[in-house]
Amino acid sequence: MYVGVLELDVLLGDVHSLKQKRAVVRPVVAELRRRFEVAVAEAGNQDLHRRALFGVAAVSGDAAHVRDVLDACERLVAARPELELLSARQRMLGPED
Repeated sequence: MYVGVLELDVLLGDVHSLKQKRAVVRPVVAELRRRFEVAVAEAGNQDLHRRALFGVAAVSGDAAHVRDVLDACERLVAARPELELLSARQRMLGPED
């Protein structure tokens, strides 16, 4: 079994309150869950209205599949016009860990 974790640090566009931030973050989280069947949450920077840290996790019996899914999640977030992807970091845990 392989577990992949992806951290996405993003800068939000024209957001001036935490309420507006929620309106931007929730659809991204929902789309990642729906399209890729991954676990995803806003995992940091909750008190900052222009920054968000998404945590994404995927589990599979095939390491290549986990990497492909996480890469696709990263591309989806990077392609959103209302977000600027500042950094992305992947980690993989496998049977040897």
